[in-house]
Amino acid sequence: MIKTLKRKFIALAMVSLALLLTAIVAGMNIINYNKVVSDADARLEVIEENSEWFRNNPRQMLIQPDQNQEGSADPGSNSSLDDRKDFFGPGGKGGPSMTRDEAEESRFFTVLMDSDGNVTEFNTDRISAIDSNEAVDYAEEVYAGGDDNGFVEDFRYSVSETDDGATRVTFLDCGRTLESFWAFLKASVLMSLAGLLVVFIAMVYFAGRIVKPVAESYEKQKRFITDAGHEIKTPLAIIKANLDLLDMELDGAGSVDGAMADEIRDGLKEIDDQVGRLSGLTNDLVYLSRMEEDGHSLVMSEVPLSDIVDDAVMSFVPLARERGKSIEKDIEPMISVQGSTKELEKLVSILMENAIKYSPEPRRIELGELEDGMPVPPSVRAELRKEGRNAVLELRNDVEGEVSNESLSHVFERFYRTDASRNSATGGHGIGLSMASAIVSAHKGRISARTTDGHDFIVTATIPLA
Repeated sequence: MIKTLKRKFIALAMVSLALLLTAIVAGMNIINYNKVVSDADARLEVIEENSEWFRNNPRQMLIQPDQNQEGSADPGSNSSLDDRKDFFGPGGKGGPSMTRDEAEESRFFTVLMDSDGNVTEFNTDRISAIDSNEAVDYAEEVYAGGDDNGFVEDFRYSVSETDDGATRVTFLDCGRTLESFWAFLKASVLMSLAGLLVVFIAMVYFAGRIVKPVAESYEKQKRFITDAGHEIKTPLAIIKANLDLLDMELDGAGSVDGAMADEIRDGLKEIDDQVGRLSGLTNDLVYLSRMEEDGHSLVMSEVPLSDIVDDAVMSFVPLARERGKSIEKDIEPMISVQGSTKELEKLVSILMENAIKYSPEPRRIELGELEDGMPVPPSVRAELRKEGRNAVLELRNDVEGEVSNESLSHVFERFYRTDASRNSATGGHGIGLSMASAIVSAHKGRISARTTDGHDFIVTATIPLA
């Protein structure tokens, strides 16, 4: 149990940290990506609004703007550029702007298309890595996609309409910024994974110390149960012996009349029944405590689970008949598991006894149903089958009351009873399913309980095949 607690603690801590780091890394990279996109769109806006200037001025005019004072297609624009810091912009009121250095660094190309999607003009003067054929291919791909902006490989594009009704597609090379983005994404993911690894190692190292108080308390509890069980067994055995002795002496006592003797015998029998019940509870608690010990190891071997289940189920047929109940079985043959024959027999016995004990009493068929007065025996069904690499043992029985999903999550706890009918009058202690759970866990299996309609109770034990 302590090992399970440590594993759950480490798993919970690691999952929480992983979710936190995932959120942080995702948030940072989403912000970073949005910054790349917004910067690219801002430059595209400036380029689109000043497309005529770029179209009428060759690339070298950016490097030597003073030489453009004469002979330029738009000489007035150059004089204004010398008087301000911004090379272009703002791109509308309060919009983006671009300095001379930023304009020189921007690598872009434009393509004009008519209403039918045919390329009428292109300009690749501002980029050397793209030729005319590639520019046309990119433009046709964008036109076919129908989006106004987006990415084509490393190029951010924007689609706009010119004054004469043509379509202009402007492509901005974002290779460097995208490369930086992917490098940051990779670095942040690797650093997060490295951090998770470091924290995992630390958690493994410190988990034992963190759960140590719980482990000590649990160990004390188990020792108390075991020691108390052994201490209780002795006085119970003495009480049992004295009861037998009193019963024998009562038979030989002639001074006690018959009515008084019968009354004394009834009292002694009641005491004897309660002593037997307390002895059974003590033995079960000691057994459960031993099964849950971390150091407890069963002698495992390959055992025929099909035969074990079949024999154990058949041994309950007389008890079921005595109580007016029937047993159905569907056991797949030749199923073997790695386990302990004794403990697996006990597992089936616990589940069968539980199913018979808490199934409803036989009812009488009302007039008009089949035959008047014929009892309907409640059915207990035992099933064993293969599912993948596991053997699945399933016990099903109806219940008189209603089983809620909330109660099903507690049925394997000690002394828990699903409803008021599960009281001491049935003869149980409330730890049978806890013992079954401990046995299944010792065989590295899983056990669960469910209901289909609230009026049946199904226990499923899954054990790995040999």
